[in-house]
Amino acid sequence: MDRRVVDESGAGHGPYTVGEALTARATVDEEGIVTGWSAGAERLLGYTPTQILGLPAALLLAEEPPPDALPHFSDLPRWHGTLVLRHRDGRRLEVKVLAHHRTSYGGVRDWFLVSALTDERPRPGDDTLALRGFLDSPCCATSVHDTDLRFRASNRGSRGALGLSDDDLRGLRMSEAVDDPAVEEVERLMRLALETGEPQYMENHARAPGETREHAWSVDLYRLQDENGRVLGVASTGHDMTEQYWARKRLQLIAEAGRRIGSTLDVTRTAQELADIAVPDLADFISVDLLASLDDGVTPFSAAGEYGPAPRLPAAGRALALRRIAHRSVHPGTPEAVVAPGEVDEYPDGSPPVRSLRSGRAVLHRVTEPAIADWVAEDPLRASRIREFGFHSAMTVPLSARGTTLGVAVFARHRHPDPFERDDLVLAEELAARTAVSIDNALRYTRERGTAVTLQRSLLPQSLPEQAGVEIASRYLPAGARAGVGGDWFDVIPLSGARVALVVGDVVGHGIHASATMGRLRTAVRTLADIELPPDELLTHLDDLVARLATEAEAAEESAGTTDRGRGGGTGGGTAGVTTGVVGATCLYVVYDPVSRRCTLARAGHPPPVVVGPDGTAALLDVPAGPPLGLGGLPFESLETELPEGGLLALYTDGLIGSRSGEDDGARVDIDVGITRLCQTLATPATTSLDALCDRVLGSVLPERPTDDVALLLARPRPLDPGRVATWDVAADPSAVAEARKNALGRLDAWGLNDAAFVTELVVSELVTNAIRHAEPPVRLRLIHDESLICEVSDASSTAPHMRRARSFDEGGRGLLLVAQLTQRWGTRPTPTGKTIWTEQTLG
Repeated sequence: MDRRVVDESGAGHGPYTVGEALTARATVDEEGIVTGWSAGAERLLGYTPTQILGLPAALLLAEEPPPDALPHFSDLPRWHGTLVLRHRDGRRLEVKVLAHHRTSYGGVRDWFLVSALTDERPRPGDDTLALRGFLDSPCCATSVHDTDLRFRASNRGSRGALGLSDDDLRGLRMSEAVDDPAVEEVERLMRLALETGEPQYMENHARAPGETREHAWSVDLYRLQDENGRVLGVASTGHDMTEQYWARKRLQLIAEAGRRIGSTLDVTRTAQELADIAVPDLADFISVDLLASLDDGVTPFSAAGEYGPAPRLPAAGRALALRRIAHRSVHPGTPEAVVAPGEVDEYPDGSPPVRSLRSGRAVLHRVTEPAIADWVAEDPLRASRIREFGFHSAMTVPLSARGTTLGVAVFARHRHPDPFERDDLVLAEELAARTAVSIDNALRYTRERGTAVTLQRSLLPQSLPEQAGVEIASRYLPAGARAGVGGDWFDVIPLSGARVALVVGDVVGHGIHASATMGRLRTAVRTLADIELPPDELLTHLDDLVARLATEAEAAEESAGTTDRGRGGGTGGGTAGVTTGVVGATCLYVVYDPVSRRCTLARAGHPPPVVVGPDGTAALLDVPAGPPLGLGGLPFESLETELPEGGLLALYTDGLIGSRSGEDDGARVDIDVGITRLCQTLATPATTSLDALCDRVLGSVLPERPTDDVALLLARPRPLDPGRVATWDVAADPSAVAEARKNALGRLDAWGLNDAAFVTELVVSELVTNAIRHAEPPVRLRLIHDESLICEVSDASSTAPHMRRARSFDEGGRGLLLVAQLTQRWGTRPTPTGKTIWTEQTLG
């Protein structure tokens, strides 16, 4: 047991205390043993600390107090009265004692006893002090202290707040009369007022002796002087501002709720924000439950954005299923909860939460009410938690928005000694109303975003085509909750001659409109790619399309605005869904030829791709920067470069390198930083799996909550074996056709493709003959053995052949028809010097 002396430093009562020797102070533990002894106590009774510490305090009594005069001390926070004590020399002393039952250092419960050693009778100057302290003021608690900060007089308000008379208080300091940490600051400011003469002001919170409720006080401290300027003491005037304090706290809580609740379009996070706001300022425990029927796709709005059938409550007499969305407690881990987040619990029909849901009204409850007692009587776990934590009051508040009930919030108190009041219920209703609107918005957004994500994914490639000349891996991530789904897309398009087109694009905006625009642009790109346009020309045609879409969007907005004005205008009209928004996009288009290992690229306002060499070095490819699609008037330029075997090409949207760092700060990550991270992540050995590399890029470059769509396309070139390509120059003479057929059949034999000889011989004859007869030299024949057998005939003419149906007596016009019937595909593509006609045959 701790044996210590309470010396004249005040035992932790601060450096501004004075006159400690004027007070006898001692501490006695719960067993009645003296554990502390001050110099003032030694002056009063003559015992030194060495002589008294560790002995029973009863040895100090000259006579036992009458049993009926002593209450049950263990239940008291404080006791005061007169004791007959024995001095060490045998004298009997009647001493007024004030004892505080407290938790001392180390968490040990003990009694702290004080008694004033000064003359307890009124002094001649007390009347002056009392007059100057306005002690008769009924509107405040006023007390007057001498220059040693000891009570000399107090008014009725002060005596009522302290629960002691003037005779009990006189000679004690405030820190001795009130066992509260806030008093130390009061005494410090008292000393400051005495020393400087400047009035001091403070606000504190303290629990008056014998009361369970903490009061808020505004305290004025000022020095008292007589007519000659002599300092007499200091006065303390306190005004009970508890009601104003709680009113201000409620307003602050509402303001805080307006700032924090609904920061995201996430149902769970919104509910948790309500819980975080309410605990501990309003409640000691809160639970937020939503109707379980919302999990089944029942939402209070239709797909068109208008309200449909609301979730129905079960018939009277039936239990109601509620899903726990969030909860919080003043205790870590929320041990009071009987339902875990995400779980569904059945609430009986007569339970307070269900009654609030059915009536649509918030209700204030005492735990002893029959409504709660009958409910928990059938739920042993909930009843045990109520007893264990001492719940005494609760509020059930329905969560309703736009006329639809979504769930219920339950506020409860057990640590806070005061039960909920009517003002608390009004505050809870306000918080619940704000939360319900945010949850309703989140539910609406969840459905709309789900529709947009479904549309977006349906418009993206469901699977990437297998390409012998390039290995491909991709990733797509929709935007975070705040921004909504965007219009990022990627595509892999097989082209003639074993070539492949790689596309990555980004539509301006978010939502269903951006997804729909993305689908239109992706279809347009595939169509333009099928006619074998070079990258720069393809972007030019795509630019025209986006400009037309933008014009249509503006016309639609003007039409919607005119319609709204005709119907009376307003933002709440039924034409909100007509608004299409701004149309714009960026795009990067790449064509890779595995035969020549050449890659041709063009971009329209899009970030440049990253090229990784066989040695693992990564750098941006300097592709000429064209304007974003839709601006018009500026040309696009292409770049042709060679991609070595073992290298890597990375195409991406700006959401990967410039995504916001968080949903709350709004600051964008520096683009250069994002590109640097991307290049560092891509700088890996050529043996790394592309799928694993995609995951590594997303994990290393993306922030925790990206706020923009992300599309990533990685391509590793696999050049075609030169032995699988055969090329011949053909003389501009009809007799050269036979030589061309002979060369082709010989190469098929070397490749082991004799089964394709008949069709190939016919195709070569037709295409070479047409080139010699109708085009211009030079004529070149090329065979490519890839996944299919490709036959190409190039010439210097830009005139493309067209298939037509020959009439009965026509001598020509049947060749291309036979070619189209015997081959899988055929077509024409322009070249810098003319054109190439190609066919593909499926190999067994």
